[in-house]
Amino acid sequence: MRIRGTQHHLWLKQAPQFGAFYSAERPLDADFEIRAYASHRLWRAINGRPTGPPYHQLSVQQRARLALALRALDAYMDGASYRVFAEVLFANQRSERAWKTHDLRSRTIRLVQAGRALVRGGYRALLRPTSRKE
Repeated sequence: MRIRGTQHHLWLKQAPQFGAFYSAERPLDADFEIRAYASHRLWRAINGRPTGPPYHQLSVQQRARLALALRALDAYMDGASYRVFAEVLFANQRSERAWKTHDLRSRTIRLVQAGRALVRGGYRALLRPTSRKE
């Protein structure tokens, strides 16, 4: 169901009927908070109110780090050395420091490790974020 540009996914046992009343059933499991938030957004949309922000949004810094991690992993999988693709990824941060002690070396290695973790299933954490702190 699309309401004012926002896509809502519903599971109904039978075809919806105009003018009927519906209720939302949510299991009391680990994802209850996410489902309750989504149900509230749906209720607000149906009643003509602003839905509010999605439950979880990645910050600009998080999106940038994910992009760098995947680019670093691609370069690593293609056989490039850490030094070579660090020069590409961080071209504006070059210095004359020795590579073995340069902080970009450690950062590049951590980016490859983060990319590997994403490929091994860590991307699911992006789809199912931890619950909000109260």
